[in-house]
Amino acid sequence: MNRFGAAILGCSGPTLSGAESLFFRDVNPFGFILFTRNLEDADQIRALCADLRDSVGWHAPVFVDQEGGRVQRLRPPLARDWPAPLDHVTQYGAHAGRAMYLRYRIIAAELLALGLDGNCAPMLDVARPETHRFLRNRCYGDTVGKVIEVGRAVAQAHLDGGVLPVVKHIPGHGLAQLDSHLDLPRITADAETLKATDFAAFKAFGDLPLGMTAHLVYDAFDPLPATISGRMMSMIRDDLGFGGLIMTDDISMQALSGTIPERAVASIRAGCDVVLHCNGDMAEMLPMMRYVGAMSDDAQTRAEAALTARPQVPEVDIAALAAQLEALPAERPDD
Repeated sequence: MNRFGAAILGCSGPTLSGAESLFFRDVNPFGFILFTRNLEDADQIRALCADLRDSVGWHAPVFVDQEGGRVQRLRPPLARDWPAPLDHVTQYGAHAGRAMYLRYRIIAAELLALGLDGNCAPMLDVARPETHRFLRNRCYGDTVGKVIEVGRAVAQAHLDGGVLPVVKHIPGHGLAQLDSHLDLPRITADAETLKATDFAAFKAFGDLPLGMTAHLVYDAFDPLPATISGRMMSMIRDDLGFGGLIMTDDISMQALSGTIPERAVASIRAGCDVVLHCNGDMAEMLPMMRYVGAMSDDAQTRAEAALTARPQVPEVDIAALAAQLEALPAERPDD
């Protein structure tokens, strides 16, 4: 297998330009990610996914953020609308694991039908009352046990549906009180608290194929953000036991300082396998890839292992799955 470029990259619009196609051919990124700017109708999405894969000459994974709620790139008529994850978990209470399995099994089927075979979920951050509003209702619960229960169901639904799940945000974003798209959150909790709660949720998912970092500083461990901290990356590998491919959160988020190439190189040196660059800006991607280059041997091995977790699956009756979800008993408000 050809050596992958150490990146997952976006493109600028609903069709692939000649310049983008040549660039992707040259750098051979591990995969691609699509956003609302890239998504118009079903035929166009399928064609774009095919063109992205043709540009690199192999069936590269194409990712999207389809959590449901506010973070949902595909809307009707392309895909079902869903409530925010925490609202759905609360609605189904003791049946939340089964409900979320069915929800994300439907999501996986809808994605795969459009040519998309990677989803940036499950989100394993533990919610708190003070969790920043950009994140809180995207969580699955406020206890480690609930997050693990629902997160495992969500991950399995993706795998059963032939879609690669990406656990995020390693090693835990739930204590953040700032939006890392705009600012750098600092977590002041002590090491014991973090290990028992936020980090513990991820420790149960070390077997999954892909994970995404958190652009957060954990003062108890390192003054550098986790994405560019060798100490934090070592902890994720050694203490949390995460064996899958680790991608950065979007490298263009303003939580990180320095130029895009500087951020990307710092993340690779720290121990990330892949740089995620989402905005499709060639003026940023070109210099970044000159510095980042191809994957290391270890990253390549993890990348190839991740691809094997993307099996071919038979067609599924989405209406039947939806009927099962509808039949689950919901919690009464006073329960």
